[in-house]
Amino acid sequence: MSMIPPLSSLRSFEAVARLGSVTLAAQELHVTHSAISQQLKSLEEMLGVGLFIRDGRTLQVSEDGRLYAMQVRETLVTLLEATRQIKAQPRATELVVAVMPSFGHSWLLPRIDRFLERHPGFSVRLQASLTLSNMAQETIDLGVRMGRGNWPGLEKRLMFHDDLMVVAAPGFRGGDLPRTVRAIVDSRIIFTMDPWQPWCQAAGLDTEVPRSGLCSNDSNLVLEAVRLGQGIALLRRSLVHDAIGRGELVQLSEHVVPYNYPYWLVLPPREHPWVKRDLFVAWLFEEVERYQREIG
Repeated sequence: MSMIPPLSSLRSFEAVARLGSVTLAAQELHVTHSAISQQLKSLEEMLGVGLFIRDGRTLQVSEDGRLYAMQVRETLVTLLEATRQIKAQPRATELVVAVMPSFGHSWLLPRIDRFLERHPGFSVRLQASLTLSNMAQETIDLGVRMGRGNWPGLEKRLMFHDDLMVVAAPGFRGGDLPRTVRAIVDSRIIFTMDPWQPWCQAAGLDTEVPRSGLCSNDSNLVLEAVRLGQGIALLRRSLVHDAIGRGELVQLSEHVVPYNYPYWLVLPPREHPWVKRDLFVAWLFEEVERYQREIG
C-alpha cells in the first residue's frame, strides 16, 4: 500500500488532466494554484514518469499521463460509489421501506405514526418509486409491492386484496354529483392505467368508456386532480378509504370490482433475523387487520 500515491495528488492530477488547466482544477477542488502544481510535481516524482508536457505556460497531458488519468478516474468513481453505498447503509435503528408512491402516500403514511409512537427509538425511511427496487442489492429492509407475487429470491407475504371504486370530490360540479351509472360514465373522467370496462360490466352497463382528457400512470396525480374537483376517477379502495373517511372524497356508486393485483410484503434474504424488521412486520400486519375491519 505504500506505493499508492496520496489521494489528494490523484484528485489534483485527474482534475488537471480532465479540465486541461491547473487554474480550473484549483477552482474545482477549492485549493490554490500552487497547491495543485505541488501535487502534480510530487506525483510525477513518486511515479518517475512525466505526466505532462510543459511548454512555457502551457500544460499538455502526455500519452502516459492520458492512460494513467483514465485509470485514476475510474478508480475515483469506484471509490465515490463505494462511499455513497456505505453512507446509505441504514443505522441499526433505521428501517428502509421501499413502497410505491401511491401506497406510501395514501395508506402507509397516515398509519406510520402509530409505529413510531410504539417504537420511539426507531426511524423509518420511505423509499418511494414507481419502479421495482433491486432489494437484493440495495440497502432496503423490506418493501410493499403490488402484483402476482412472482418475484424470485424474495420472501413474500400476502397483505390484502384490493378493489376499484368510483370517487369524486364533494364539491365536484358544485356538489351536483353523478349518482347513476350512466351519469358517472358521462362525467369528466380522470384516467389511471386501469380500464373501466370491468366496472361498467359489474354495474350492468355494456359500453366502452372513451379514454380522453387527463390520464396518468401515477395514482397520486389522479387522486390530487380528483381532490381539486377536476373530474371523477376509478381508484383503488386502499388509496381512497381514508380520504372518504375524512370527507375529502365521496364514493359515487356501490358498485366495486376486484383489483387484479394484491399487495405483498416482500423481504430480501438475510442470514440472521433483524429485530427492527420483525417489529415493523408485526406492526404492519396489525394495521392490515385494522384496515380490513374498517372496510368490512
